[in-house]
Order: sequence, then structure tokens, then C-alpha cells
Amino acid sequence: MRPSRLVFAVVLPLAFLVTWDEPVRDSITGHGAAPAEAGTGPAAPRPDIVSRGAWHADEDLVRERAASMDDVRAVFIHHTNHPNDYDCAAVPDMLRALEADHVQRGWDDLGYNFVVDRCGTIYEGRAGDLKGSVEGAHTKGFNEHSLGIAALGTFDEGERIPGAMLESIASLAAWKLRSGADPAGRTRMVSSSDESRYDEGDDAEFDVISGHKDAYATDCPGRALYDKLPDLRDEVKRLRMRAAAGGPHAKSQHRSTEAGRGDRR
Repeated sequence: MRPSRLVFAVVLPLAFLVTWDEPVRDSITGHGAAPAEAGTGPAAPRPDIVSRGAWHADEDLVRERAASMDDVRAVFIHHTNHPNDYDCAAVPDMLRALEADHVQRGWDDLGYNFVVDRCGTIYEGRAGDLKGSVEGAHTKGFNEHSLGIAALGTFDEGERIPGAMLESIASLAAWKLRSGADPAGRTRMVSSSDESRYDEGDDAEFDVISGHKDAYATDCPGRALYDKLPDLRDEVKRLRMRAAAGGPHAKSQHRSTEAGRGDRR
């Protein structure tokens, strides 16, 4: 195990103090990952998502297109360490500042696959995730075959987690997890970095829905949000079971918010 180094950065236009772990390399992290289980298509409908075009991501900042993934075996939950009292109308500005900061720190693009705000609005993060699944830069050593969902805010012990935020995180995980995955189950992955909690090449077993701290020496996603993961797993399982049974809203009815390009070559 290697301890993380915390870097404090001020996003000046928004006067936010943000805590970061050591940058996660954007290169493909796979070597010896567990084989994918059989299954085709999403197991739950796609929720409403605000595309990069709609929040005016700066595509000129993107240094390289993210690698595609054939499935998502694990979901890692994060928080961004922004103050929690932001106006949801200001989130596009916050995301543009976050994108610029990630690129300045050596990543190819915004590191998270998706970001969810306190009002429950889901934003496309790393370019390409609306057309498939792409490798993010969110959980060092375990980016391949995983999805990084960031809750916009700081959710340390005692903080309240907005219900709308949790519902949207659950709907994302239910949509993106590979068919046949058990949201309450475990999955095996192989570390690609000695800086994770596991030496490079070592097998690691995680909850299918885990916190960043399970794979890396960090407090992310905060104690309050981490303590909600059991409830989150139950909700994701419920959504996927409802979709499999053809229950209400089992078919995707997402609104069109895909103005502009969702990826960049």
C-alpha cells in the first residue's frame, strides 16, 4: 500500500478549495483483468443526462480521446470536495473549472465519467460515455472496466446526502453496470499501479459498488456518502430488477440534452 499525497488547489473563479489525490494516469490500465461475463445491452434504462455540449465543456482542452471499454464491472463513488451550498444553476461553470483543473494536473480530460449535483442532475464527465463506456481517470490502478461517479460536494461525517443525488447515482450505476452484474455482489480486478492499495499485478476483490477509499489511500467519498453505499447497492439492484421485469419506466425515456459532441477524436 502506498499513502496518497493530498494537493490543495483553489479554483479561483469559483473560490473553491478542492482536495485532490495524486493524479491518476490516463493510460489503459488493463493487464490480466477478470474475463467479462456474458450479457448484452444495459440492464436498466438510461437516465436523463446533461451532455458535455449542453454544459459547454471545452473540447479544445481534451488532449486525447479516452479508451473504450467493453463493459463496466465496478462502480467507484467519489466526492469532489466542493462546498455543499452551491447554486445548482452554477454547476456548468463549476464543471468547466473542474475540467480545466484536471487537464492542468496531467489528465487528458475530466477524470470522472459522470458528475451528479445536489439537485440530482447528472452531467456527462469524460467525453464518450453517452455513446458507450470509456476509461476514466478516477481510481488509480483500477480505471479499466470501472465507472467513476462523482458527487459534487463534500460528504464527510455528519453531512446530509441529498436524496435526489443518491437516486441519480443509483440510476447511473443501474444503467452502466454490465448485464448480469449483481450490484450487491463482489468483483475481481487486477491492480495496474503500486500507488493503489494493491501492488501492481495483484488481484483485488471489491464490492461491485465501492468507494474510492476501497482502492486508494484516501477519505473519498467521505464518511457520510460511504455509509450510504449499502442503501445505494439495494436501490441499484431494485432498479435493475424492475427493468428486467418490464415494470414502470423500464424503457428509457431520457430527454434529449446532447447538444454538441459527446466525444472528441
